[in-house]
Amino acid sequence: MYLLIPAAGMGRRMGSSRNKLLLTLLGKSLLSWTLEAAVKSHHIIWIGIIGQTVDFPDFQKSISDLSTDKNIELIEGGETRQESVYKGLQALPSAAEQVLIHDGARCLATPELLDRCAEEILKCPGLIAAVRVKDTIKVVDPSGLIQDTPDRRNLWAAQTPQGFEVNLLKECHEKGRELGWEVTDDAALFEKCDLPVKIVEGEETNLKVTTPVDLKVAEFILMEAFKN
Repeated sequence: MYLLIPAAGMGRRMGSSRNKLLLTLLGKSLLSWTLEAAVKSHHIIWIGIIGQTVDFPDFQKSISDLSTDKNIELIEGGETRQESVYKGLQALPSAAEQVLIHDGARCLATPELLDRCAEEILKCPGLIAAVRVKDTIKVVDPSGLIQDTPDRRNLWAAQTPQGFEVNLLKECHEKGRELGWEVTDDAALFEKCDLPVKIVEGEETNLKVTTPVDLKVAEFILMEAFKN
C-alpha cells in the first residue's frame, strides 16, 4: 500500500511561525510520531511526505531517526492541502493502484488503523476513517440563530487516513481543478463526483493537533499509553 502524508501546513493556530509538524511531543516531532506508525504498518510499503522545500532538511532528520527499509520520499507541495495532494498523486510510483492519505498532524493514529484502512480500500473505491459524533450538532445561520438540529445517529466526524483508487482520485482532482472546487479533504471531491465513500471505524485518540490545547491532550494520551 502507498501512503501520502500532507505536511505543508503552518502552525498559525498553534501560535507558531514554523511548520507545526516540527513541534515536539515528548521529545519527538509530530511528524516523527506519524512516521513511526506508518513504518510499523504491515501493509504500507511506500511513503510520500508532501511539504515545502524549506522544511525538507528537518523532515529528512525525522526520516533518518527511523529504523526502516521502507521507501520514503519528499514531495514538494502546493499552496493548499488540495494542491499538495494533487502533486503527491503525480509523484506516486506507477504501480500504485490504491493510496492512503493521512494528515501529518494526526500523529496518534495507530499502525492498526492504517492497516485496517489499507485492507478495506482493496474492497471499495473510497473510504475515510471516522468516529461517531457524540455532541448534539446545531446548524446555525449567519446571524447566529439555530436553523436545524440534525439526527446525531447519522453524523460522523471525519478523520484520516482516507483511501482511494488512484485513477479515480486523480480524475476527481482534475475535475476539481477544471471547475474550481475548493474542498478540505479528498472524500469531498469523491462526493462531488458522485462516487461512493465508505466509513471505516476510526479511533477516538486520532485527534488532529491544531492548537496548543490539542498538543497537551496528545501528550496526555501518549503518556497514558506508555503506562499500559
